Amino acid sequence: MGLKTILVCLTTPEHAETLMKTAVPMARKHGAHLICLHTVEALLVYPGIAMHIPEPAFAAFNASQKKQAEDIKSVFTTHTTNEDFVSEFRLVHAEAVSATDRMVESARAADVVIMAQEDKEHARFDQRRAQIQVIKESGRPVIVVPLGYDGPVIGANLLLGWSDTKEATRAAHDLLGLADTGAKLTLLRVGKSPHDALTDADAIDMVEMFARHDLDATLLHREKMGDSIADVLNKVAFETGADLIATGALGHSRTYDFVLGATTHALLRNQKLPVMFSK
Repeated sequence: MGLKTILVCLTTPEHAETLMKTAVPMARKHGAHLICLHTVEALLVYPGIAMHIPEPAFAAFNASQKKQAEDIKSVFTTHTTNEDFVSEFRLVHAEAVSATDRMVESARAADVVIMAQEDKEHARFDQRRAQIQVIKESGRPVIVVPLGYDGPVIGANLLLGWSDTKEATRAAHDLLGLADTGAKLTLLRVGKSPHDALTDADAIDMVEMFARHDLDATLLHREKMGDSIADVLNKVAFETGADLIATGALGHSRTYDFVLGATTHALLRNQKLPVMFSK
């Protein structure tokens, strides 16, 4: 069926170019409606804090927000003016909620969300950890694009990190909307390989499901050998020439994530190509 609505969260001018280079070819290929969202930060004064903010400070803050929005919209316009698909630029004021809350609200009607990898140097305070929150709260698959990435159009060669979990299952089915007809898809299970690959019934069922959707699907087992799961995913993606990694996200408790680390957080910190997270 393909994608029909793509939401791109344009947070900073520094990364708008990267995101548009990823989103526009996808929208063109699928004939999708492309929504580019930028949130304007609210200058909040909290009750109980006795302080006076001079009027020039408000004016300077508003001017900087306007300039940033204009710079981002300029990138949007440059990339969409000559396209046939429908595109719109949404400028939304955060007001009394965070920018992330506005992103989550807009994401619910999208087939897929595209965001930039977190950049603490340029991101506003209310944009910090936005990727995790949108993945966790929106109920939609989120593609996070590495900073400065300029790679091939997503959909021809995909890598799915597979495990017997509901999150990985969600990622598998979310991939169907992204994949080209006849696309190559590698289903990767990281861990000790079974003596007989035919005993991995769940993974085999998934490969057969992909084949019925006319995808060239292959099952691959790879042991960790001291590497993290994120490292193995990145290595296999490089070996297979994948244009996207897909994986289930945040499948463990917050305590597990804090103590042991988790694949989601590791991929967000050290991703080499776009990663789609499904929760």
